[in-house]
Amino acid sequence: MSLSACAAQVARGDPDRFAATMAAPEAARARLWPLYAFNLEIARAPWVTAEPMIAEMRLQFWRDVVADGRVPAHEVAGPLVDLIREAALPADLLDRMIEARRWDIWREPFVDVAALDAHIEATSAGLYWVAALALGAAPQHEAAVRDIGFAAGLAAWLRAVPELGARGRQPLPDPRPEAVAALARQGLARLDRGRTAGLPRALRPAVLPAWQAGPVLRMAALDPARVARGALALPEFSRRWRLLRGAFTGRI
Repeated sequence: MSLSACAAQVARGDPDRFAATMAAPEAARARLWPLYAFNLEIARAPWVTAEPMIAEMRLQFWRDVVADGRVPAHEVAGPLVDLIREAALPADLLDRMIEARRWDIWREPFVDVAALDAHIEATSAGLYWVAALALGAAPQHEAAVRDIGFAAGLAAWLRAVPELGARGRQPLPDPRPEAVAALARQGLARLDRGRTAGLPRALRPAVLPAWQAGPVLRMAALDPARVARGALALPEFSRRWRLLRGAFTGRI
């Protein structure tokens, strides 16, 4: 039950977020690793078994940890509970993140765009906001952080569309090119709104993982066929440059 174990788990399971977090001050990293490792735990829970009830039990385990503050023998639960107590993180926010992951268990399609938006709001935007809270965010920062988190989540979702489809999911409520382009433009609008809010420097590590969202969403908006082809990855040089720029200037 250590921060190093959480960091190692993020390095293996979410290398882009790991790279962004490594650009943060050490004190910020110590608060972000448990959250990001927790996010990986709940994100993978529906995928590690073909039995829906076992997946439900895995998610319930984390709901109990968050609600009760109990510390089972688990390398992520201990640091997470410590952080919840130290930073007074809202249990209901973490619980909504867990609940949203049930979509991956039962394979039900989203009935409309609003349902997809709600899923990304609970998962990605929720993660960005709880990370910002762990770094000392105030209520007036929530809208901007959530806008950036939503855009980052939508970009990641569009990149994952081919894999989700291959696993039997229906990730888009409307896969027509014009609908996909509209989704991407929505994400860009929220990203721009979040960027212009002027977040404090101390909160930059919480939003830096969105460093790829802008170009990914622009590609999807201009050529939505790239989504189904799985062709939204940035060139390696561009990825590295954007991360370095974000780390030094705060621009994402």
